[in-house]
Amino acid sequence: MTDASGTSAGEAGADPDTGGIRTPLFDLHSELGGRMANFGGYALPMRFEGTIAEHRATRTAAGLFDVSHMGIIELHPNRSDEVADVAAWLERCIPGSVVNLAPGRMRYTLFTTSAGGVLDDLIVSNYGNRLSAVVNAVRADADLAMLRGVNGGSDDGDVRIAVRHDLALLALQGPAAVEVLARWAPPAAELAFMSTAVISIDGVECEVSRCGYTGEDGFEIAVPSTEAVHLAQLLLSSDEVSPAGLGARDTLRLEAGLPLVGHELTEATTPAEAGLGWSIPKRRRAEGGFPGSETITAQLCEGPPRHRVGVAAQGRRPIRDGAVLADADGAHVGIVTSGGFGPTVDAPIAMAYVAAEHACDGTELFAEGRKGPEPCRVAPLPFVEHRFWRPS
Repeated sequence: MTDASGTSAGEAGADPDTGGIRTPLFDLHSELGGRMANFGGYALPMRFEGTIAEHRATRTAAGLFDVSHMGIIELHPNRSDEVADVAAWLERCIPGSVVNLAPGRMRYTLFTTSAGGVLDDLIVSNYGNRLSAVVNAVRADADLAMLRGVNGGSDDGDVRIAVRHDLALLALQGPAAVEVLARWAPPAAELAFMSTAVISIDGVECEVSRCGYTGEDGFEIAVPSTEAVHLAQLLLSSDEVSPAGLGARDTLRLEAGLPLVGHELTEATTPAEAGLGWSIPKRRRAEGGFPGSETITAQLCEGPPRHRVGVAAQGRRPIRDGAVLADADGAHVGIVTSGGFGPTVDAPIAMAYVAAEHACDGTELFAEGRKGPEPCRVAPLPFVEHRFWRPS
């Protein structure tokens, strides 16, 4: 697998216990008591104190996550000095609009397939002299292959493609995140949601972005791999910050109703079905020219055959991934893509794809369970309101 995270596989090596590639923070996780597991080919902590405790710490104060498994791919001008040319080139691969993305701003978008499915979701940032894309590790190989294909089969064509093997990625999330980070990097407090800047944190130059995938205010920080432990220890020295594992990250994003590649986002699901039509502006819908544009545009105009929805259990048993959803007559009408217990809502919750005629809020359904059908209902997303910070 192409390692597009903070370190190269050759430098980090594989962890003999999990078989996953070690991130620069692997030893620190072990010192902190992290329960390690193989996640997308990387050795990452699933939990420290416990998923529920880490979830609640992030909702009430701040959690620090190692997300160095995410890929960071830079796109540099090669035929000219204009980043606008890079943005126009990238729009051949995505249905989103980035040609109007201002320096210091970020945008959520998708890589789509020729059939209209979702290959990956990503965040594109404009740093003035280059674009930077953060992609999912499990899709990094496919993403790079697509980009290289559009680039004439190489990393050095119309644009210059550079995978940042020298960076680690930390996510500081929660209502106390801004106060904590501002102690060492005051300019970070001035960033609005979906903004980014190169900022010095305790003398270390980092790419700081106000974003995250928990539904809370917070930051993602790309830091040189050699300084990742120092930065993590610095942030953890604050009483408000707790180490958090991928278990809590999953329960947080589920409560926030945020889709995940491999669950809600696959090559068999379209942006319209996933409820991501908002990421495709009118100009792109009208002009097309991106993979799967005909299918995607048609569904955005006419409506998709199924919808991503929230599902709330009527009892206390969690609804698990892959559970079939049926109507009162027993007819299969959907399938659960993510399910579990929501610590903040104190109830079992899930996300699912449901046939359009059964996707209205409040629709009564039955989830396939170990002890028979479990009553549930379609519920609005998100389960917990987002608290992203935007200036008033």
